[in-house]
Amino acid sequence: MSNKSNAIAAVIAGAAIGAAIGILFAPDKGSKTRAKLKEGIDDATHNLKDSLSASSEVLREKFTSATQGLDGTFDELLSNVSHKTEEVITFLESKLADLKAQNAKLQK
Repeated sequence: MSNKSNAIAAVIAGAAIGAAIGILFAPDKGSKTRAKLKEGIDDATHNLKDSLSASSEVLREKFTSATQGLDGTFDELLSNVSHKTEEVITFLESKLADLKAQNAKLQK
């Protein structure tokens, strides 16, 4: 996780803990306190899910971008190898022609 995601998670956790402590020390009936705690937990859960969803989307975008970059690099590498292969074949064909010519002179 990135530092930003860690900071968001820490803020959410701190807010949830602060809310829970504040509710526990408030002079309300037990049922109201439990309802407030449940609401606070639900809010924290919702915020955490939103944060995880956003982080997942960022990671998905970065992965897609990296994959596309890798595909482009791979295609470029194949193209370069193909050009070099043609150069090597041309060089070898010229050397073969030279050797055939030398061999023909020797056989006379």
